[in-house]
Amino acid sequence: MEVTIGVQNLGREIAIETDLGADEVASAVEAAVTDGTVLSLTDSKGRRVLVPASVLGYVEIGTETQRKVGFGSL
Repeated sequence: MEVTIGVQNLGREIAIETDLGADEVASAVEAAVTDGTVLSLTDSKGRRVLVPASVLGYVEIGTETQRKVGFGSL
């Protein structure tokens, strides 16, 4: 699932691909904002992304998509 994070006073977005589900990402964001701590997410390659909750502008959570396998006709 793709997660896009907007940071205050920064022109670029942070985009990561994670194996977490939408509910897990939403819970992590809510906990970080509520507690005023750091949003910590791990991407599909095992890298960790840390963003202080105080500078979060927005978090866009993509939809969970299934990869298509095989050949199909349109």
